[in-house]
Amino acid sequence: MSLKDKARKLLSEFRGDAYASGIGILSEIGDYAEAYGDSVLIISNDTYLDSAVKEIKKSLKQKKLKLAGNRVFRGSEPNAPREDVYRLANYIQTFEPDSIIVVGGGSTIDALKAANVLASLGHYSPEIDTYFGSGIVTEALEHSRNHLTPTIAVQSASSSGAHLTKYSNVTDPVSGQKKLIVDQAIIPDKSVFDYQLTETMPLKVTVDGAFDGMAHCLEVFYGIDQENYDLEKEIASTAIELIVKNTPKVVNDLEDTEAREALGLATDLGAYSIMVGGTNGGHLTSFSLVDVSSHGRACGIMNIYYTVFFAPAIEDQLKVIGDIFARNGYLEEKIEGLKGRELGEAVARGMINFAKEINFPTKLSELEGFSDQHIERALKAAKDPQLEMKLKNMPIPLDASMVDQYMAPILEAAKTGDLKLIKNIEV
Repeated sequence: MSLKDKARKLLSEFRGDAYASGIGILSEIGDYAEAYGDSVLIISNDTYLDSAVKEIKKSLKQKKLKLAGNRVFRGSEPNAPREDVYRLANYIQTFEPDSIIVVGGGSTIDALKAANVLASLGHYSPEIDTYFGSGIVTEALEHSRNHLTPTIAVQSASSSGAHLTKYSNVTDPVSGQKKLIVDQAIIPDKSVFDYQLTETMPLKVTVDGAFDGMAHCLEVFYGIDQENYDLEKEIASTAIELIVKNTPKVVNDLEDTEAREALGLATDLGAYSIMVGGTNGGHLTSFSLVDVSSHGRACGIMNIYYTVFFAPAIEDQLKVIGDIFARNGYLEEKIEGLKGRELGEAVARGMINFAKEINFPTKLSELEGFSDQHIERALKAAKDPQLEMKLKNMPIPLDASMVDQYMAPILEAAKTGDLKLIKNIEV
């Protein structure tokens, strides 16, 4: 079975009929929306997606569905700023649609998920901060006996897998800090990914998205429990190999539809990963870099260094990942006899070699605008009880009292590129 076929099989097992993917499938969206009622609110990033929105509107018209507000409303800025969340919530409250179609990448889809919560639960609490954390939306829905507006999420970029997951990242632009809603209730009712849409995305968005998908798989695989190990191994190894093989192809040819399809399948497997287990170090640090980096770029850099820190606890996982980088020409040294720290450093070098081939940064100091203040912010955020789940999800768990001793050296290593600065905890 080819890697793509394996990916399709896994994704079918994951979401079944609630997920539609392929080439040229936007014409089916009217069928999905018709099941919820006559009025549809469309939220879309309009920079690159005019052709997609035209196809969607055509599909709705064929089903004689009405466009709420008689127009398409603008989506979110990068990293889902809270101002955009409140703006989108106002559209939902004003037009009271039977369903919502959201078209965009992870930021717009995340913002819409949070906006749907605010619009539906404003009487419970009108502040988005109320819902940060795990399971709070479900509790509020049960308490209020209300429901979210049915949502059809149309993904436009191979990246976060936001159209498939229970996560919504929201950013406070004033503090520069990102926080997270985690709840089964916010998973979109229908998910659609026409891989050809990704050809409208800039190269940087595509590459950063590939590293976002890889981060989901790496972090979950690193921290997976024994019960789900075999499943996550299959998900992560399939996705990461698709990314390693196909990202350079897209870099060399932006219109390589086959390679873009492979990246779409891979990053959707990343979404499957974060429904099987949780992310940890890379994601936690990325939340403090929103003003200087995309989410995928920050995670891509940080996972190089967390790989070395986690190494004593994840030797089996590192051999799987190392073999992928070796097979694809990014890791020359033999890893069979390596253990612990040495194994982690070898795999980290393979990750660095891959990143450099496609001109992706490997150090925080390469991010324009980065300063030591970002390290201070990241260390402070790691001690925030609302983000405690990320510390606990680590294969070598930390608590707030250990952050300065162990996470600070990881961040210094990521700033300079010096792996030797990282301090290990033996397991």
